[in-house]
Amino acid sequence: MKKKWRSSLTVSVLTAISVLFLALSFGQEHLTAQSIAVEAGVLHTGVSEPIENGVVLIEDGVITAVGSASDISIGDQFERLKAAVVTPGFIDAHSTVGLSGIYNVDADQDQLETSSAIQPELRAIDAYNAREELVGYLRDLGITTVHTGHGPGAVISGQTMIVKTGGGDTIQEVLMDSVTALAMTMGSAVRSNFDKPGTRSKAVAMLRQALIDAQDYASKEDKKRDLGKEALQALLEGEITALVTAHTVSDITTALRLQKEFGFPMMLDGASEAYLLIDEIREAGVPVIIHPSMIRTYGDAQSASFTTAGVLAEAGIPVVFQSGYEAYVPKTRVVHFEAAIAVANGLSHDQAIRSLTIDAAKLLGIDDKVGSVEIGKDADLALFDGDPFEYITNTTAVIINGEVVYRAE
Repeated sequence: MKKKWRSSLTVSVLTAISVLFLALSFGQEHLTAQSIAVEAGVLHTGVSEPIENGVVLIEDGVITAVGSASDISIGDQFERLKAAVVTPGFIDAHSTVGLSGIYNVDADQDQLETSSAIQPELRAIDAYNAREELVGYLRDLGITTVHTGHGPGAVISGQTMIVKTGGGDTIQEVLMDSVTALAMTMGSAVRSNFDKPGTRSKAVAMLRQALIDAQDYASKEDKKRDLGKEALQALLEGEITALVTAHTVSDITTALRLQKEFGFPMMLDGASEAYLLIDEIREAGVPVIIHPSMIRTYGDAQSASFTTAGVLAEAGIPVVFQSGYEAYVPKTRVVHFEAAIAVANGLSHDQAIRSLTIDAAKLLGIDDKVGSVEIGKDADLALFDGDPFEYITNTTAVIINGEVVYRAE
């Protein structure tokens, strides 16, 4: 009996050692896979002059070295990736992907709830699909971070959030910020989606009343929880930002006036006629998430221009790019395609890179993690076989959190 027990013990010990060895071997392979050296013909860091023959070292998901190939030694433990041009992973400053899906049917369109024109309580995190094909489409083109959520078309359509486009199949794995902004719309789009409000003045009156009610709610000590008022209270206290879609001069000035009245932080979205209000926008200190350069010019956006991004940047107004909501094939725009048009129409190449990277990260409050190629930041990189603003350029690889999530075949 004792001999059999000892035999069983020996087998158990050997099994445990084998399991431990396999675990250590797997861990070593995992560590090696996280050690990547990216060699670039031209490296755009987002915060400095481009580096010719640049090198980026990545270990355990973060950037550990950045510089010229002549200054950085690449050890044998690094997997080498080479590309003509390397940039920080691009940031889409306003999208609806993950709530809006590739098939454009009711089952995959959660970006706009039309049961009420004011619904600040709706959370993007509750509807986001990290496995949505549109998210993968953007990721494979070099967009590594998106500010997404409820879209334009309601007085308040809901909350937005920030996610990475890779690194996991669930919202918990890709989430960067669960509540970033409240999406609002001023203009004729609201009228087309709702019977009430029917006019611009009614829409603004409803919004103003909702803000006043939130102020009253905040002053009460004994109160029943109200999710909508809590969201507006967070806006009024500066914890989140108003993302206001407004295209015409009248709608933009109304947004600026309302922001001044209540003092909440605000980002202008769309802003087709912003070039007519340079002084007013600059004085308000409000950044602009410019409409997609190739937006269809009808309705409130009929005066959109290819040159607006360059005009705003020249005037010192922070401007970044978005994909917005696209109801047509392929159901989303691509921010560096939109930026390329702006570069061809007055925006400098360097400013376009910054607008897609560090400037967008600063606007969204995530520049401590992403937006530039700097030591200690998340290893999010886009690799190209040429200038990313050229039509014939292809994405050759995409890295998110130090993991190669896309390789060109």
